[in-house]
Amino acid sequence: MKKSSETSLQKICDMLNNRETEILSPLAAFNKDALRRRDEQRLQAGYRQAFSVDVDRILHSRAYTRYIDKTQVFYLIKNDHITHRVLHVQLVSKIARTIGRFLGFNEDLIEAIALGHDIGHAPFGHDGERMLSEICRSHGIGYFHHNIQSVQFLDQVERKGKGWNLCLQTLDGILCHDGEIHNQMLEPKWNKTFELLEKEMLEKSNNSEAALIPMTMEGCVVRMADTIAYIGRDIEDAIRLNMIKRSDLPGEAVEVLGNTNGTIVFNLVTDIIQNSYQKRYVAFSSNVSQALKRLKDFNMERIYLNPKIKRHLNTIRELFQLLFDTYLEDIEKENRRSVIFHGFLSDMSEEYIRRHRKEEIVRDFIAGMTDQYFLRQCPEHLRPAPRVDPVVA
Repeated sequence: MKKSSETSLQKICDMLNNRETEILSPLAAFNKDALRRRDEQRLQAGYRQAFSVDVDRILHSRAYTRYIDKTQVFYLIKNDHITHRVLHVQLVSKIARTIGRFLGFNEDLIEAIALGHDIGHAPFGHDGERMLSEICRSHGIGYFHHNIQSVQFLDQVERKGKGWNLCLQTLDGILCHDGEIHNQMLEPKWNKTFELLEKEMLEKSNNSEAALIPMTMEGCVVRMADTIAYIGRDIEDAIRLNMIKRSDLPGEAVEVLGNTNGTIVFNLVTDIIQNSYQKRYVAFSSNVSQALKRLKDFNMERIYLNPKIKRHLNTIRELFQLLFDTYLEDIEKENRRSVIFHGFLSDMSEEYIRRHRKEEIVRDFIAGMTDQYFLRQCPEHLRPAPRVDPVVA
């Protein structure tokens, strides 16, 4: 009876996969073409569609759970309404799936990429990323990039070093999601392999300026949606913290996109659908792209580089160095009482330990920390105290 039931379920899955060629765009990524490092056809419940399985695996990963206390932009500020990383990835997923639905792309693949794209972020957002990158480079293990680390967690660290065996299309979208780079148009770099994925990761680790392009239309959509999700949301957070006023927004951008997160998202999503329908690329119109670039420049100057939110920057940099040096010494001296042994390396696969240098193990441990866990590992007298909003009195 069980075998018959599984056979029937497999037939339903085959039907769903075949139906994709009828209801999705010819440019979409189809489940039947999903590629994994290790074949899973013989596994129990192997009837489930590939990209949907990836979504579930990411949701159930320990790294996804830690999104809850990962900084988006503003850290060490007590305000329950400021965006954290977990909300950001949900917004990216929703926006990207909306775009994908209108363009006829695979929404399961979009969701998998979106939910996993920031899993590799270090504590304290992009500031923490830069600090950890400086340390990693000084130890000869290349630049630290959160997109590379996202793949590292899901492919090499999770499940005690066995990884989740996610599809190539999912991992590639996560690696190539860089929403900080401004693109008016993105056309996929089709037909990648796992070998090319690893080559691109190595290249990006050695050369921070290396350009990465997704292999699927779905990956391109998520990359655009990443920017759409954060640009207006960060403005609302900055206004809430009295860092800027709505009237400060650049007039030429407001005229095209509006001056609230809702109108900005609506106008960007509408424009990208209208300019990408039945095209081999995903694109904004020229005037909307220019307005978005102007808004990004404004955010960079008035929000992301604003010294008012970086008062603890030097302290946090010193704490990153302190923890890295401490854990590296603990590994070298085999200090089994250290948290890196009982909190990270306990039961870790021999293969993971064999494949990674001591410095890379420390990088993985620190990168996976939430903001609060990071601070708890630091001497109490060195921990910076969070501020109560507003940031600007």
